[in-house]
Amino acid sequence: MVATHEYEVVIVGAGPAGMCAALYTGRSMLRSVVLERGFPGGELLNTEVIEDYIGFEYVLGHELAMKFQAHAEKFGAEIRTSTPVESVTRRADGIFECVTESGDVFVSPTVIVTAGGTPVKLDVPGEIEYAGKGVSYCAICDGAFYKGHTILVVGGGDAACEEADFLTRYAEKVYLVHRRDTFRASKLVQQRAFANPKIEVITDTVVDEIVGAEGLMTHARLRNLKTGAASDLIATGIFIFVGFKPNTGIIRDHVEHDAAGYLITDAMMQTSVPGLFAAGDVRAQLTRQVTTAVGDATTAAIGVEKYLTARKNGQPVPAAPPMLGVTA
Repeated sequence: MVATHEYEVVIVGAGPAGMCAALYTGRSMLRSVVLERGFPGGELLNTEVIEDYIGFEYVLGHELAMKFQAHAEKFGAEIRTSTPVESVTRRADGIFECVTESGDVFVSPTVIVTAGGTPVKLDVPGEIEYAGKGVSYCAICDGAFYKGHTILVVGGGDAACEEADFLTRYAEKVYLVHRRDTFRASKLVQQRAFANPKIEVITDTVVDEIVGAEGLMTHARLRNLKTGAASDLIATGIFIFVGFKPNTGIIRDHVEHDAAGYLITDAMMQTSVPGLFAAGDVRAQLTRQVTTAVGDATTAAIGVEKYLTARKNGQPVPAAPPMLGVTA
């Protein structure tokens, strides 16, 4: 049965930002709920090892996710899994309605969007056809299926280089394919990947097609962007790490964003829509790490508390200042 639920703050997404926000709203004794499509953890569940989260020299991604969840729940966080949000709309009275896939509506005067992003696809023939049958976007999820195989990793950022290095634990050979001749990955990450004898780097090259037989990938068709030369590379798997798109399409109000669609916020993590806050990978910023996600979330939760206090006391509700960025 469709139902309406009332809270002081609804948090959309249970990644590091969402769970940290829930911890702080819980400590502030705010009635809050976290709505999550899958399991709590976000991209932590797709990361084998975390080595750059302060205080943890080495921690498994899923282990850190469990710690985040337990800590948030200790302070009363209500986390609802299997509850994907389809739309977030601000009514004329300043109350938000978060409508879920089931039809349930969660109403609140504030919302913190921590929905992260989804992998960017290559949009080439065979990518959809062989998804899960050679095409993957998660090394830790699928790497073990490629023991002794030859595979491709596509991309030039930290994720591509790190996952290429990780996949050599299973694969006999890893080709790291990048459309440019320079990589965006940090120097340390590049050094690790390039020093790995199992990794061969192919630059100035794109994947034009993913080909298979009998339901499984068999090879990729490559094209050199400088020479135009085409070639077939025999491989049974391809891992694609060419970026993420922020999951901001659920927001029905016009909200300021940058050219890539990431939400622009003020110092309180409030967007151009009063009462709508953002934290983590959906927000426009220099880098997207676990550390920045939880920092954003801490600020957003405190901003929400100040917003609600002003609203309850009949004071002017803090409004986001003018934003800088490209909008559509």
